Amino acid sequence: MKKIILTLVALMSMTMTFAENESAANLNTTEAYNMTVNIEKLGMALGLSQDQMESVAEIHKTFSAEMMFAAQYGKEERDQKVDKAIKKDLAYMNYILNSEQYRKYLMLLNITLSNRGLK
Repeated sequence: MKKIILTLVALMSMTMTFAENESAANLNTTEAYNMTVNIEKLGMALGLSQDQMESVAEIHKTFSAEMMFAAQYGKEERDQKVDKAIKKDLAYMNYILNSEQYRKYLMLLNITLSNRGLK
């Protein structure tokens, strides 16, 4: 009887450890797709006007939502959704920003995506 109880305790411990690691991995994956940034600091870094700030804030809000939406998909579909969201974001930003601002934004976006392991 004692062996059965010890076996059950060991089995439950291993199961709980596995489940904890699984949920932590999913949480870390989802957090990587959270693209929220401080728009005021982004605006200062890029030298945006007030009109540009408002436009960039709306574009970035849409981009963040699309990235969080992409995080819910499987690996292959997720990669496609992320690429689509990035291309859409860059197209809108290219329209709003001048060439120097766009170059800086592209550099910041690439660094952010690399640091989060998304590219």
